[in-house]
Amino acid sequence: MPLDFLISAFVTLVIVLDPVGLAPTFVAITHGMPRSARRQVAIRASLIAASVLAGTALVGDKLLATVGISLPAFRIAGGLLLFSIASEMVFGVRIQRQAATAEQALEERVRNIAAFPLAIPLMAGPGAITAVVLLSGRAAGQPALLGGLIVVAVLVVALCLVVFLAASRIEKILGITGNVVLSRLLGVLLAALAVQFVVDGVRAVLTG
Repeated sequence: MPLDFLISAFVTLVIVLDPVGLAPTFVAITHGMPRSARRQVAIRASLIAASVLAGTALVGDKLLATVGISLPAFRIAGGLLLFSIASEMVFGVRIQRQAATAEQALEERVRNIAAFPLAIPLMAGPGAITAVVLLSGRAAGQPALLGGLIVVAVLVVALCLVVFLAASRIEKILGITGNVVLSRLLGVLLAALAVQFVVDGVRAVLTG
């Protein structure tokens, strides 16, 4: 099992899901809840997000084949989408949108906040789903690589769970400036990965 594939998958999903960046949103969504309730929300949201990403890894290629979309085309489109998310992270738009989503959820008193908006779309959102489909395409139907991708996805979601359980402490440690700087750095890395996806897709089209 190529180690570089697993490392690439882990880095990509960590950047897209941005566990540390989700900490302030989790705190806002669960504000006023007792510690036990916040723990239940964190665990349930993580289980839902892990299930969505694992299912995407398993049926991503088949879904593309069913609707007649080639993997290079999806790789280019996915890369552009990831680049859009990266630009939002760099310019701070993503943080504002997450905060707005959390605020809306609180105002509307959504009962199942673990499923929405925490698991979907903040964790297993369009960017994460796109990344998983692209990575499963790179696995090229190899069961070992596909299994490794699922394990990596579960590990990244587990990392999100750990961050959620310690969200209040992390937010205090990083502070406003730390959260902003970290989001910008992750955004630049994601932009580079997105460009690589587009380059790979264009190369596949030209050589195909």
